[in-house]
Amino acid sequence: MGEAEIVPHHNTIVIASHIITYGNAADEKLTALIRDEIETMWNEPKGMVYVNDIPHQVFFSISAVLQQGIDVNEIYENNDPRNNYFRIEEYAHGNISFVDGLGCNSGYFQLENLYAGSTTAAHEYGHTLGLDHPNDMDYRGKGIPAIMYPRGTLVDPQFQYDPSKSAGVAGGTMHPMYRKVFAEDISALNWEKLV
Repeated sequence: MGEAEIVPHHNTIVIASHIITYGNAADEKLTALIRDEIETMWNEPKGMVYVNDIPHQVFFSISAVLQQGIDVNEIYENNDPRNNYFRIEEYAHGNISFVDGLGCNSGYFQLENLYAGSTTAAHEYGHTLGLDHPNDMDYRGKGIPAIMYPRGTLVDPQFQYDPSKSAGVAGGTMHPMYRKVFAEDISALNWEKLV
């Protein structure tokens, strides 16, 4: 989740989010990596939205902190839309990272999914902003996959875990490191709900 602020004289919208990490595998370095990935990837396309028919560039301002020993009640009772709580552990049910629901401010990261360039944090952040996975998971012939495509998506060979594999077999699906945030992803946000 995040909180949007319209800056009218600059025709910009700033979406501010604060990432709070905790869990047995969470540390300062990983927390900084998550923050950097989200802010860099979501700002890269220089996305635009319209406010009263006037184009506004959207900027993402992401802060982050490691908060070991956080009280679970702090998470449940949070009413700050900027706060996003991510537990980081070596094991995750289903062997994937996830958020607790679209537009939700909490989730679970599997340590193995968090490495420089993984795009996992940026993808899960998209869910906190209300974006879902696309319905069509066959992205072949369409180029670089957008950020909200999940693991298991069929893509052109150069975007697979193993380009020599046939589509759909082990190694023949999208490697998440190839996902990218596009201007269309930012246009799809219901940013008005964040104001």
